[in-house]
Amino acid sequence: MARETWATRAGFILAAVGSAVGLGNIWRFPFITGQYGGSSFLITYLAFVVLIGFPAILVEFVIGRYTNLNPVGAIRELGSGAWNYLGWLFVGIGFVILSYYSVVAGWFLRYTLIGVTEGYALGGTEAAASLFGTVSTGLDTLLFHAVFMAIVIGIIAAGVREGIEVSVKVMVPAIIALLVGLAAYAFTLDGSAAAYSYYLSPDFGYLLANWTEILPAAAGQAFFTLSLGMGVMITYASYLGEDRNLASDAGVIVALDTLIAVIVGFVVFPFLFTAGIDPGGPGASAIFVSLTTAFATIPGGRILGVVFFAMVGVAALSSAISILEVLVSYLIDEAGVSRISAAVAIGVAVFLLGIPVTIDLIFLNLYDKLADGILLVLGSLLLAVFVGWVIPDTAREELSKGIGDLGRLGVAWIWIVRVPIAIVVIVSLYLGIVGYADFLTGPFAEWLAAR
Repeated sequence: MARETWATRAGFILAAVGSAVGLGNIWRFPFITGQYGGSSFLITYLAFVVLIGFPAILVEFVIGRYTNLNPVGAIRELGSGAWNYLGWLFVGIGFVILSYYSVVAGWFLRYTLIGVTEGYALGGTEAAASLFGTVSTGLDTLLFHAVFMAIVIGIIAAGVREGIEVSVKVMVPAIIALLVGLAAYAFTLDGSAAAYSYYLSPDFGYLLANWTEILPAAAGQAFFTLSLGMGVMITYASYLGEDRNLASDAGVIVALDTLIAVIVGFVVFPFLFTAGIDPGGPGASAIFVSLTTAFATIPGGRILGVVFFAMVGVAALSSAISILEVLVSYLIDEAGVSRISAAVAIGVAVFLLGIPVTIDLIFLNLYDKLADGILLVLGSLLLAVFVGWVIPDTAREELSKGIGDLGRLGVAWIWIVRVPIAIVVIVSLYLGIVGYADFLTGPFAEWLAAR
């Protein structure tokens, strides 16, 4: 079976950006930023993206392009012994993330429909919270979860060029255009000045006092938004030709992803400050409760709400197809399964895994804290060790293709992967494990005891 390839460079870049620009940037980024001090979190996140994200994305690119295989096959071809099992970690991560990702994406689809049919005249945060409770769990939630997964399956079944590449060439530019338009409107709101101050003026005292919480949150957010540690960039790079400049492509992808994340803050926080809403509300519900309350009070809120929630639904779709492609590419490469059969089989399995999230939000926390705080960081750490210490010469040689002689830059990249990235990721992983243990012995244990 001939392996598919990207038709154009733009198609690859937009697919990679689409993978990065999804719920991580538009749903997760605002409430995580608000939860961890606004600008204090933002500056930490940006530091992670520049110092860790860019070198780390090259790690995945060189593995994917060198092998032209899915993550399981790629690591097996390059490594030996225990390393052969590393690829399976990415398969597991993909299953976990996409299972709850699809449920959350279904929320955005439903909020879009609510805006079209009913509007957001809610009567305060209590009414908004009640609406979220209705939307986030139950049979309707299960239905929207199924609808979203069906759309993702259909795109993946169509193939790399006709499915993924065609769809992202429409979706990603539309997302950027809508975000820029919303940010321009938000600039005119009464609360924009206070919002920008909160978002852009770092409080280093707060950062120093809360770094043990901010550090793993920022690391996890950087990995999540760049789709690192889950095998997506390995898979997408496996469809590349050897003449491509991986460093240039990585720079464009990281820059666009980060720019979009920052623009989201310029959209969301002015809405919240204008409506007099605390941006630091904790949990997955924060963005829904806060924004629907804001859309009920600001001028043109109904139209803005429909546009915003629809845009996030599209962004979620662009990310979801990248995660499912990791899982599907495994069955195609390793078992010779047809693309359509693989997409349907994996998609149904992911849907089933996500059902508990439609029943109780405790499972969203259970899945998300595991994936974001531990699995993504662990995957990135193991890849850094693998490239930095097991296959450094192969990695440098692969990176040089399409660029030319890297000289000392290639050596510097390997040492960045070996030391700074490894140290920061180890610290983040430790803090993530501690945080997850606290969740298991605290809120989750209490939930189990109450059953």
